[in-house]
Amino acid sequence: MKQAIIDIGSNSIRLSLYETDAQNFKILFREKIMAGLAGYVEDGRLSAEGIECACAGLLSFRTTLQTLNIEGAHVFATASLRNITNTAQALAVIQAATGYSVEILSGEEEALLGYAGAMRELHMTSGAFLDVGGASSEVVTFDEGKPVDFQSFPIGSLSLYRRCVKKILPGEKSLKRIRKMIRETIYLQEGEQPARPLLVSVGGTARAVLKLTRVYYHCSEDCRSITAEQLDGLCDFLCSGDKAAIDLILKLEPERIHTMVPGILILQHIAHLFQAQQLVVSRYGVREGYLCRKILKNDTDILKTEN
Repeated sequence: MKQAIIDIGSNSIRLSLYETDAQNFKILFREKIMAGLAGYVEDGRLSAEGIECACAGLLSFRTTLQTLNIEGAHVFATASLRNITNTAQALAVIQAATGYSVEILSGEEEALLGYAGAMRELHMTSGAFLDVGGASSEVVTFDEGKPVDFQSFPIGSLSLYRRCVKKILPGEKSLKRIRKMIRETIYLQEGEQPARPLLVSVGGTARAVLKLTRVYYHCSEDCRSITAEQLDGLCDFLCSGDKAAIDLILKLEPERIHTMVPGILILQHIAHLFQAQQLVVSRYGVREGYLCRKILKNDTDILKTEN
């Protein structure tokens, strides 16, 4: 059976189509639209233009699914619609314009579903999980294959860019503002054991950082991990303002030219908090967690996956 999932994020809107049965899923294709909804938020409200942008993305995906004879899709939103004051209005307009009823995931749900999705591939027993989004960042610590604690922070790559950067790329003063805001927003809860040598990450920021790492450090295409030294070195390079750094982003991730530096700084900060020695980037995340837990109703953590 084919299942379509649409994820309305603060930076991108993503469609994933899966072939499923009771015990397996296979990704048929993925598509994304860099809508940048967080850029349409003013005084806590998503503007009419922003709502229209979300509708346009959903209608585009609906056309794609109709071409494939796929009826309906499961649609959810994260901080893009969760952290605004006019959520109800936005949901009503979206449903009237597109026919899609959008489910709002709480910060806890987003964190735990992202963790569940990553573990379908990686099956790790202990460490910390991280998802840097456009307007929020989720962290889950886990031991013995089970989540221990979670936190959702109201800061992401795009929202950080909008608050702290005046030009396309941050200069020295903007970098200071970014780092200060990250320190003030993202911190460990009192009494939490910080040492987590292994950090698992999902999402567009992590995948982009991995792509840049492969090229910058001449790693193989099948490399899925980044050492702490590589992360720090790449972060320093991207923050240097060198033309070579700008060219690297434009060559590999041009759609993230604004958000790449804020995103990697969040990633680096959390890696330092947990004293992580290695970052592993999973191919699966919140959409796969949503598929397994909310659609297939599989809670056994033994669902097999195929590429």
